[in-house]
Amino acid sequence: MQTLEIILKESSDPAQFARAYLDYLSGLLRRLDSQSIAAFIGELESARLKGNTVFVVGNGGSAATASHMANDFSVGAHPRDGSPPFRVLALTDNVAAMTAIGNDAGYENLFVYQLRVHYRPGDRLIAISASGNSPNIAEAARWVKKQGGRVIGLVGFDGGELKRLSDLLIHVETPKGEYGPVEDIHMIMDHLVYAWLKAKAGFSKE
Repeated sequence: MQTLEIILKESSDPAQFARAYLDYLSGLLRRLDSQSIAAFIGELESARLKGNTVFVVGNGGSAATASHMANDFSVGAHPRDGSPPFRVLALTDNVAAMTAIGNDAGYENLFVYQLRVHYRPGDRLIAISASGNSPNIAEAARWVKKQGGRVIGLVGFDGGELKRLSDLLIHVETPKGEYGPVEDIHMIMDHLVYAWLKAKAGFSKE
């Protein structure tokens, strides 16, 4: 099986590496479960029609993906025909809340404390983590499940703890440590889902 480490060792120049990296991403994409992606879209549609909120969490690069996803789904796919909107919020975006919680209650409680304020029955959690083992992500997933909520996990590597905690999983299976390819594909998932929501939900294409 090809890995990023092997590609780097076998590439003699940037152009060769670029071609091999893109081919590697293509292979990872082909191995994704399209039915899981369809189910992901279904979860978002269900939440929209019922007026529920979808919360998105992540750390580092995955925090940026969470913010991007919240923007695309709630603003980019916002209906202009009077239909209910997608209520999608990234819990990574309130710097004051994050630093206060991290300082006073510990980094592992970063998202749980916010969920305790904002979560309502029927809401969903999209948890993004390449390793699947980030303590604050796992704590958020456990808390939502205790409330009877559903967790959608976007993971890489072997899936980690989040694989077990997720009701629905988008799993980019790579060797441990390949953060770049995993995060690349998580962003592709954002744009894939957004494109469908915008084109097929009867929304304006402005």
